[in-house]
Amino acid sequence: MVIKTGLVKILSFGFARGMCLYPFVLVGKETELTDQLLTHEKIHLKQQLETLILPFYLLYFLEFLFRFFQYGNFEKAYRNISFEREAYHYESHQDYLDQRKKYAWTGFLAQADPA
Repeated sequence: MVIKTGLVKILSFGFARGMCLYPFVLVGKETELTDQLLTHEKIHLKQQLETLILPFYLLYFLEFLFRFFQYGNFEKAYRNISFEREAYHYESHQDYLDQRKKYAWTGFLAQADPA
């Protein structure tokens, strides 16, 4: 279920256009809901399900902290979270979820982008 709300701006410190809080996809009030954004958030839904939902948030936060200490930059840390790397990498592939392998995000753990 997609919900347009101002909470996205608050919860993401003004950073995200959308976010997934299982089972909801939250999208900013002024954000256009594109196929690309929806695919990105649906990838997060799959990730949350396969990590049993609550552990997803813990893993996400811990990896963010690790990446923040690694890069010293909020945006770079966020973009290098393995869950985000998978979602950004495949958000333009509308059929990705049909062929996605379980725990595909783990393949992005060691692929942090130093740039």
